[in-house]
Amino acid sequence: MLAKHYRSFKHDLDQRGIIFSFSGYLSEEILYSLGNALRQKMTLEDANVSTVKKVFSVFVEQAQNIIRYSAEKLSSDKGQSIELSSGMVTIGTENDRFFIVCANVVLATDEPRLRERLERLRSMDRDAIKAYYKEQLKEAPEEQSKGATIGLIEIARRASEPIEFDFDPIDDQKFFFCMKVSI
Repeated sequence: MLAKHYRSFKHDLDQRGIIFSFSGYLSEEILYSLGNALRQKMTLEDANVSTVKKVFSVFVEQAQNIIRYSAEKLSSDKGQSIELSSGMVTIGTENDRFFIVCANVVLATDEPRLRERLERLRSMDRDAIKAYYKEQLKEAPEEQSKGATIGLIEIARRASEPIEFDFDPIDDQKFFFCMKVSI
C-alpha cells in the first residue's frame, strides 16, 4: 500500500511535468544544495545555457523569498543562530517552457504590499520593467525590506510571461501565497 501510494504520487508529478520539487524547511545551505542539483539536472538534459541561467536565477530568488519572508519559521532558543523557513518550490515543464512555482505562508499584514508589487509588475511590459528596475536600483531600500522589491523585479525581468500569483486565506492572521513564473 505504501509503495502504491507513493508510486501514484510520483506518477501524478510526472504527469504534471514536475522535474524537481521540494517542500519543507529551507535554509541558505539547503538552497545551495538544491540549486546545484537543479543546475546539474538541466545540464544533463541539454537545456539551453540561457534558459538554465534564468531558471536557476528565478529559483534562487523565490527560495530566498521563502527563507526571508515565510511566516512559518523555526529558530533555536539555545543561543545558536539557526533559523529555518517553511515553504515549497516546484520546477517543471509545460508547453515547451519551464515553470517555477513557490509557495509559503505569509502574514496578513504583508499581503497588501506584496499583492500591490506583483500586480504592478504584472501590468508592465518588458521596457517598463527594465526602466522600473533601473529606478529601484537608485532608491534606498524600504524599511524592513530584505531585498524583495529588487528580487521580484529580477524575477519579472527573466519571466517570459506575466507572473501568476494567488493568496488563499488561512485565517485572519495568515495567507497561503503562491507564485508561478514561466521561462
